[in-house]
Amino acid sequence: MIRKHIVFTGAVQGVGFRWRARHAASLHNCTGWCRNAWDGSVVMEIQGEPEAIDAVIDAIAAGRYVEITNMDVEIVPVIEERGFRTE
Repeated sequence: MIRKHIVFTGAVQGVGFRWRARHAASLHNCTGWCRNAWDGSVVMEIQGEPEAIDAVIDAIAAGRYVEITNMDVEIVPVIEERGFRTE
């Protein structure tokens, strides 16, 4: 199990990104959170098996209006939590 802090840039706000993230995270048993940032990016912390995290990101990127142009990824310590929330 790992936890990633990810900053997504591109067409990521106002396109269903956070809803899709929450839905995909629940399907792939990932926990964490996701929120819009003031600069137009979306910040996410997601925790789970590496393959599950990749599947969540793939599901988000497959969104009709989502266009991820960059992802800044940092591995952060795993924490105990339940569910995936949007802020």
